[in-house]
Amino acid sequence: MLQEFRDFIAKGNVMDMAVGIIIGAAFTAIVTSLVGDLINPFIALFTGGIDFSGWFYALDGNAYASVDTAKEAGASVLAIGNFVMAVINFLIIAFVVFMLVKTVNRIKDAAEKQEEAAPVEEAPKGPSELDILMEIRDALKK
Repeated sequence: MLQEFRDFIAKGNVMDMAVGIIIGAAFTAIVTSLVGDLINPFIALFTGGIDFSGWFYALDGNAYASVDTAKEAGASVLAIGNFVMAVINFLIIAFVVFMLVKTVNRIKDAAEKQEEAAPVEEAPKGPSELDILMEIRDALKK
C-alpha cells in the first residue's frame, strides 16, 4: 500500500497539480497587490475618491467609522465594498488568465506551423518486395 501511494505521488499529474497550486498562490498575492496598490487608486480617482473597501451598511441603524468598528460593536454589516473588490479581483484575474492562455495558444500554433512547414525527409526507398523476389528468383536460376 505504501508503494502504491508513493507511485501515485510520483505521477506527473499530482506533481503538476502541486506546482500549479503553489504558483497560483504566488500569483494571487501579485494580483491582490496589483488591485489594491495600483488599480484601486485609479478607480478612486475616477469615482471622486470613493474607496470601495469602506462601503458598508450597518443593519442596526447606527453610523460607524469603518467596517471594523461596526463589527467590533457587534452590528450586522453588509460589506458591499468588499464584495465589489472581490468582483474586481475576479475580473482582473480572469482577464490575466485569458491573456496567458491566448499567448500560450499562439505560441503552440506557431510551433505547429513551423513543424508543418519544415520539409519532412523521406526515408530512402529500398527495393520493393517484388524486386527482392525477382532477385531471389534470378539467384535460384543460376
